[in-house]
Amino acid sequence: MAKAATAKRITRGALKKNAAKKNMTTPREGKQRALKAELKYIPWSSVQLEDLNPLLQRQFVVGQDVMLARVLLKKGCIVPEHSHHNEQITYILEGALKFWIDGKELVVNAGEVLTIPPHMPHKAEALEDTVDLDVFNPPRADWINKTDKYLRGGK
Repeated sequence: MAKAATAKRITRGALKKNAAKKNMTTPREGKQRALKAELKYIPWSSVQLEDLNPLLQRQFVVGQDVMLARVLLKKGCIVPEHSHHNEQITYILEGALKFWIDGKELVVNAGEVLTIPPHMPHKAEALEDTVDLDVFNPPRADWINKTDKYLRGGK
């Protein structure tokens, strides 16, 4: 094991030395630069409002390691039970959501926050017209790629 670690250090060192001679970056340095976060100013009015089903719309902004979503739910909207590897924080701006999570029923009202650990199955129902902000870490790839069929009414 120690020999393998030493070999990696030598290889990285050789890569850096060789890259410096040629005025290049190593693959690792290039990846770090490519992943660097950038400053963005984004009014919600400039973000496309996505219709997922007749009772559900959303907008989202993706950062380097997090995603912020503004979710609009009409009274009676059901978000089917699902789970994901992303940590989630839900903050209700207006309205109320009833959650079924971890064997409990919880009502989260305007001004309240719910944290949902990764891989925890949960379901929600809008008890009234609701606006919520959801934060995900890491960003939800299924939302970005539009493969979140559980929200799209079978689309």
